[in-house]
Amino acid sequence: MTREKISSIASALVVGGGIGGMATAISLAERGVRADLIDLDPEWRVYGAGITITGPTLRAYRRLGLLEPIKEAGAITNQTHLYRYDGTLIHTLDEPVIEEGLPATGGIMRPVLHRIMQKRVRELEIPVRLGLTVTALESDDTGVDVTFSDESTGRYDLVVGADSVFSGVREIAFQHMGPAVPTGQGCWRISIRKPPGLDAGEFFLGRDNPCGITACSPDDVYMWMLTPHEEREEFMTDEELYSTLKGLLADFGGNAGWIRDNMTREDWINYRPLAAALQPRPWYNGRVVLLGDAVHATTPHLASGAGMAVESGVVLAEELARADTVSEGLQAFEDRRYPRCQDVIESSVGIGNLQLNRRPPEEHAALLEGALSRLNEPF
Repeated sequence: MTREKISSIASALVVGGGIGGMATAISLAERGVRADLIDLDPEWRVYGAGITITGPTLRAYRRLGLLEPIKEAGAITNQTHLYRYDGTLIHTLDEPVIEEGLPATGGIMRPVLHRIMQKRVRELEIPVRLGLTVTALESDDTGVDVTFSDESTGRYDLVVGADSVFSGVREIAFQHMGPAVPTGQGCWRISIRKPPGLDAGEFFLGRDNPCGITACSPDDVYMWMLTPHEEREEFMTDEELYSTLKGLLADFGGNAGWIRDNMTREDWINYRPLAAALQPRPWYNGRVVLLGDAVHATTPHLASGAGMAVESGVVLAEELARADTVSEGLQAFEDRRYPRCQDVIESSVGIGNLQLNRRPPEEHAALLEGALSRLNEPF
């Protein structure tokens, strides 16, 4: 597919080699920009279980030309079942097809998704430097002088901070912003073999601790569970993670109960507290701009964190290509992304508050369905 070239910049530095950073580097490179990509991890690894790929997220990946490899490596479905915690079916969400030829929804293992994106980065011959971040940024009317953590320097027409919720670029260049705010919930995840008969995404509601299951391949799923977060001084051991999650699932039926009865200590289990932040505008300072979790960090309630990051990477390149100047392009990017990210974050945190306040599952379902419907609108 031919992309409209970006005329206002020739070079860009993308800080952060995760989903948002790679989406941005790919989008810029496809429009003729020399995009350097750096990541702090010297191994460029990704940890984690599976990831839900909603229809809007698949649409964004289609813009990157990565839909087919994701379909081949992941799992695709067109429905999500909402259950009471005991396995009683409440409602089935028929996920609409939002573009012709686009799957409705699905899932994939996060390391597999990263490898697909990393392959595209290499195909485009995007320079990648690892074990590296930035320590200073000096922006002027024509570019940004960058000092790297290895004391080397460089100059770029644009710097993009896509370096996670703990963004160093944000700390350096955006003093009006702050860290993400804890939501009061924590998220459990387990990767495990697929329960027999599972044919769609599943949510289990009506208990203090809602959970969901996403198929990530023909044989694998991941399950998440949300619980009130309690601060503790030490990380849980593998044994504590296993026994605690098994106990939390004690009253669950259906496939959530199957996972409880079949999980082993060899299955990957993780827990982390949740935080979210829609950072105040502006999202750019001179020729430095933020996207992804660095500026619109959300919770997993709408399965849209990765999707929002990919969309932002695509939109940034589109608006720079349309604009006559860098500042016009960055302003258009912010204007286009802010309200959509605001809706996702406020809806996600709102669903979490319903859960913390033990509201009826029907309220959860109504807020969820409305937010997902708005996500299907063009970005």
